[in-house]
Amino acid sequence: MHRMLLVLLLASAAGDGMQGAAAHVSDLAWIAGDWQTAAGTPRVDEHWTPPAGGAMLGMSRTVKGDAMVAFEYLRIVERADGVFYVAHPNARTPGTDFRLTSVTPTRVVFENPQHDFPKRIVYEKKGENALTAVVDAGEGTHAETYHYERVR
Repeated sequence: MHRMLLVLLLASAAGDGMQGAAAHVSDLAWIAGDWQTAAGTPRVDEHWTPPAGGAMLGMSRTVKGDAMVAFEYLRIVERADGVFYVAHPNARTPGTDFRLTSVTPTRVVFENPQHDFPKRIVYEKKGENALTAVVDAGEGTHAETYHYERVR
């Protein structure tokens, strides 16, 4: 009886999100916009275009004091084998692919277990004007968390 209940609970929880193969870039429209971390140093800006043509384009800039200390070109692209987050830190090529492994209407997880750090990138919508991004080496590991507010 307990085993049956556990199986039903796990099946129900799994149904709350979509697996990567069934996802589309359009499922991530809530990420589009201009985002900025709260006042302080360093400040991180992240900008995302709305989904179009099976892709979203993004860029990130980290500013400390009066100097830009890092930047990154980003893409979320739909391919035949899934949806991928492609990161180009400091314009490095080729980019690093992170496969979408889970998506809900307010949360998306991208993973690349072979990458050194991060291995996982998680975006979560926190209301209409807030977004959190977490990069880590896998669930339960050291994480860097960015709390963004919508700029416009």
